[in-house]
Amino acid sequence: MAHGDITHIDIPVSDFDQAKAFYSRLFGWEIAEVPGFEGYPMWQAPNKISGGGLAPREEGFSQPRSYVEVDSIDDVVAAARDAGATVLMEKSEISPTSWWAVIADPDGNVIGLYEGTTGEPEA
Repeated sequence: MAHGDITHIDIPVSDFDQAKAFYSRLFGWEIAEVPGFEGYPMWQAPNKISGGGLAPREEGFSQPRSYVEVDSIDDVVAAARDAGATVLMEKSEISPTSWWAVIADPDGNVIGLYEGTTGEPEA
């Protein structure tokens, strides 16, 4: 994916089994847990491109959240702050080759940021 592409959508749910049945039946999504991400079932659309996760509904996460692929979370977070955004979650590691952060734009819309590499982690 390229800088600016929507890469992932998290959907907050309070009942995983009910949500899996609902989205599978309604949209034909394949939903399964991935090793290393237990308790966070991942969904994939029939096009095998679109996807995301079903995450526990909690305070601060009550609406679906889109994640945007960026070349550098550090650069985008700095630019977002300069443009009036609020950083809700600083850059955090997902794996040795991927990171995420969460910002709110000046209108309060929450947007996730995702940075990932396909190569080996830097030593």
